Amino acid sequence: MAETKKIISVDAMGGDHAPTAVFGGMNQFLYQYGEGSAFFRVFGPEQKLRNLLKKFPRVARNCEIINADEVISGTDKIRDVIRHAQGTSMYMAIKDVREGNSAAVVSAGNTGVLMALSKLALKTVDGISRPAITTMLPSGDGDSRVVGLDLGANVQCDEEILFDFSILGSVYAEIIGGMTRPRVGILNIGEEDTKGSETLQRLNKVLTEHIDELPYEYIGFVEGNDVTSGKVQVVVTDGFTGNVMLKTVEGTAKLISRIVKANYKRSLLAILGTFFLIHLFKRLKNKIDPRSYAGAVFLGLNGFSIKTHGNSDALAWSHALEYAANLCKSDFYGKISELTNSLSNIKEELKKTE
Repeated sequence: MAETKKIISVDAMGGDHAPTAVFGGMNQFLYQYGEGSAFFRVFGPEQKLRNLLKKFPRVARNCEIINADEVISGTDKIRDVIRHAQGTSMYMAIKDVREGNSAAVVSAGNTGVLMALSKLALKTVDGISRPAITTMLPSGDGDSRVVGLDLGANVQCDEEILFDFSILGSVYAEIIGGMTRPRVGILNIGEEDTKGSETLQRLNKVLTEHIDELPYEYIGFVEGNDVTSGKVQVVVTDGFTGNVMLKTVEGTAKLISRIVKANYKRSLLAILGTFFLIHLFKRLKNKIDPRSYAGAVFLGLNGFSIKTHGNSDALAWSHALEYAANLCKSDFYGKISELTNSLSNIKEELKKTE
C-alpha cells in the first residue's frame, strides 16, 4: 500500500448489509493499513450515517459524509433509474470521480445500474472501444490468480473490442497482479485454430501473426478447464460467456466449501484430522473465499468504478477498498494510452476483417 493518501468515493447504501458493512470494511481497511492511508467521501442519508459513524471513531477521523437522500435498490431497472438518478447515493458517488474529487468509486449496489451510470458519467477513455467488467479469480497453486474480462458488460463483442480487452487485462494483470508479461488466452470451445466463431478465429489469426509485437505472451485459445489451472493468467471473452464463467467459478468454490463442511461433521476421524490439517484448510478457505477477490472494476472508463458483491460483509468491503486504493496509486491509464498508440496497426487490421 502506498503511503500517499488516496481519496475514494463510497456509495454507503448499496448492498444487502449497507451501511453497517460499509463502515465495518472501512474500519478494517484503516486498521490494517493505518489511518491516513486513504480518505473516504461517503454518500448516503446524512443523519443515518452520522448516527452509525459514532460506532466507528477510526472511520470518522478519515471520512466525510455527503448527503444523498435517495437510494437505488437491487431490483430497480436501468431504464427507470437512469433519468432520475441525480440525487441517489450511487450516482453522486460516481459523479464525485468525474469531478475529480476522488480517484475511484466503490459500490455494492445494482450492477447493471452502476455500470450504466458509470459509463454515462465517466465515458470511455480514448483508444478503447468498450469498458469491461474485470476481476481476479482463484487459479493454479498457492496465491496465484487469473484475470477475467469481460464479466458481463458487453454481451456481444467483435474482434476490435476483444483485442482492447486483451490490452486492458494484461496491464491490469501486471499492475495489480504483479504478473510480468502475463499469459493471455482467448476463451473458446477448443484450443484448435479451427474451433469457435468466425470472430474468434479472425482475432486469433491476427494476434498470432503479430505475436512478437504484443505486450503480453499470447497463448491462443483456452478452454473452460484452463481458467483455474494456472495455464493462463488473463482470460479474454465476451460478457455473456464471461459472466457464466464467473458464476461457475464462484459456485464451484461454494460447492467445495459445502463438501468439506459436510464431511467434517460426519466423520470423527475427519474431526481428529482437522487438528493436523488446520493450516491446509485455512489456505483452502482463503483461496476459494469470494470475499478475498471482492472487487470487480469497470476498466476502460475515465476513472475507476468498482463493484463489490451485493452481499458483501465488512471483510469483503475491506478487500474492495484495498483493491480501489491499489488501482488509484497505479499509472494504469498512462500505460493503456501508450499501448493503444503503439498497437494501432493491429487494431486497423482487425477493423478490416469485420
